[in-house]
Amino acid sequence: MTERVTATEEALELIRTLREVHGDLMFHQSGGCCDGSSPMCYPQGEFRIGDSDILLGEIGSTPFYISKDQYAYWKHTQLIIDAVEGRGGMFSLEGPEGKRFLTRSRIFTEEEKVD
Repeated sequence: MTERVTATEEALELIRTLREVHGDLMFHQSGGCCDGSSPMCYPQGEFRIGDSDILLGEIGSTPFYISKDQYAYWKHTQLIIDAVEGRGGMFSLEGPEGKRFLTRSRIFTEEEKVD
């Protein structure tokens, strides 16, 4: 089965760096507003997960959540989390590192599609 969320080596390295400073982490795929549609990284448990969120998978042994509404739009794609130079979301932990997480995506092939 194809993973719904994966990460580049650059993103995994940034996750390792953040874990050394902040301990266990979690991600939530932002749906817009202040931080656009960036993947947001928080200390584990700092972002309240509710009934409207689903666990999409894990990257770097870190849970990755997305809202059900946003998942409905992206369910046919694999999210590929990358890390690039620049400023991160204002509430996301990577801001002081001079890097930001970025969501890339690709459409699942017919063979990969799952509901």
